[in-house]
Amino acid sequence: MGKRIIVDPITRIEGHLRIEVEIEGGHVVDAWSSGQMFRGIEMILKGRDPRDAHHFVQRSCGVCTYVHAIASVRAVDDAFNVKIPKNARLIRNMLHGAQYLHDHLVHFYHLHALDWVDVVSALQADPQKTAALADSVSGADVGGAVYFKSVQQRLKTFVESGQLGPFANAYWGHSAYKLPPEANLMACAHYIEALRLQARTARLHAIFGGKNPHPQSLVVGGVTCQASLTADHIAEFLYVTKETQAFVKNVYLPDLLAVASFYKDWGGIGGTRNFLAYGDFPLTEKEPESLYLPRGVIMKRDLGKVDMVDQAKITEDVTRSWYEPGSPKHPYEGETKPLAEDPKYEPSKGKYSWLKAPRYDGASCEVGPLARVLVAYGKGHKDIKPLVDKALTQLSIPATALFSTLGRTAARCIETVAIGDALQEWTMELVENIKSGDTKTYEPYEIPESGRGVGLNDVPRGALGHWVDVKDKKIHNYQYVVPSTWNLSPRDGKNQRSPVEEALIGTPIADPKKPLEILRTVHSFDPCIACAVHVIDPHSNEVYKVNVI
Repeated sequence: MGKRIIVDPITRIEGHLRIEVEIEGGHVVDAWSSGQMFRGIEMILKGRDPRDAHHFVQRSCGVCTYVHAIASVRAVDDAFNVKIPKNARLIRNMLHGAQYLHDHLVHFYHLHALDWVDVVSALQADPQKTAALADSVSGADVGGAVYFKSVQQRLKTFVESGQLGPFANAYWGHSAYKLPPEANLMACAHYIEALRLQARTARLHAIFGGKNPHPQSLVVGGVTCQASLTADHIAEFLYVTKETQAFVKNVYLPDLLAVASFYKDWGGIGGTRNFLAYGDFPLTEKEPESLYLPRGVIMKRDLGKVDMVDQAKITEDVTRSWYEPGSPKHPYEGETKPLAEDPKYEPSKGKYSWLKAPRYDGASCEVGPLARVLVAYGKGHKDIKPLVDKALTQLSIPATALFSTLGRTAARCIETVAIGDALQEWTMELVENIKSGDTKTYEPYEIPESGRGVGLNDVPRGALGHWVDVKDKKIHNYQYVVPSTWNLSPRDGKNQRSPVEEALIGTPIADPKKPLEILRTVHSFDPCIACAVHVIDPHSNEVYKVNVI
């Protein structure tokens, strides 16, 4: 007979999410994902000026602000049939690339690493051996026995004070942690270094966006930062980009490979079957042909068959969501009609989430770094495929290990390396274009009486689409389908699980009172909703409640 467990809340994510898991024989046998927060911004947008939409939608989140703004202006660009200037395309790509660098660094070190790294174990490390280990795997600017001794002393002060701050309430000492003390100390030191760096990387948005969060330079028709296109501003952007990329290549990637070498078994845990990527970073006016990250969909893990995405095949199902009943609808026809009564949480047969259930051609699809890297790998991408092959060789694991929690975490780092290099090329392309005399950043336009537009983007967390329907020059309908809705939706009318519900099946649970393994897979999706995890035993009424970070 199994056990029933409740973990509430999980932090190191954004928003409010509940995951309920059923276990038998030490493994997850079923799972339910429930979004606990109603968004409703689509309802606020009705009747407003389409040009103002991006100011509203980027308030959906305090982290993913730029990504919703760019998705919105692209949707309205499309509805107004506006072709933006080259400089605007390059600056939008540069700001978006900066978002990737910042987001992925923060996710790996500050949101996900502590699922694999035992902070308390680091107190037992030998600083001299840690320095030798770091020298052998990492090219970090800082190191040496004295440095690691000082980091260890800071951690010790935290622990002895009883005020662990960001390290509180974790499962330290859990049997699923496998790193030796020296590797734990090295990773903790780099956690602190990444904390310093991410503040500088965030400044990239301020250079051409005015501030971060909620950059202000995006507008329908281009960008408004023409006055910032000076040698000093561009040089500062390039300098911080190179500084961040040096850390990515010399610390982030080596840390990922070092940690992954101790957790190769997670190359067979946490996988899904279908993958969808809108792609992003247009290199010319032609989309999707010129996208640096390619667009595509892979079904049933068939890397030899990458089909083009047809956005007309996207629907949202509300059968198991807290909305008025209705058939699956394309976002252009989408409705946001929350239930009038208080929602009842009924995961077994009824409704259990505020999230709708996006489907592509009727199928559940994972989106995000793994989907993008798999699509790029399947298409033989000139930069990403060699990086994937090198990582697989170094870890001595097959390509099938990509379909996993480990693969999802590795894919995030691999695309960061590729985008960081490309970001520097886009910056120099901007310099050359300005030198040629082209300083245009905005294309004037006339607002049509009516029109429809879509902005398909691939943002750090995954495929993000905004759809706008304009009538009488006002927003008649606005819908957006976000990455965490794709990955963390409830079941649909066909009872198909969402990607995270599918990924959790088979996850081993060493200690039901400390379900660290569940956190690893849930965090690997980088959820943008705060979450609570519930592990349920169908044969028992026993319930554990555990606080975790």
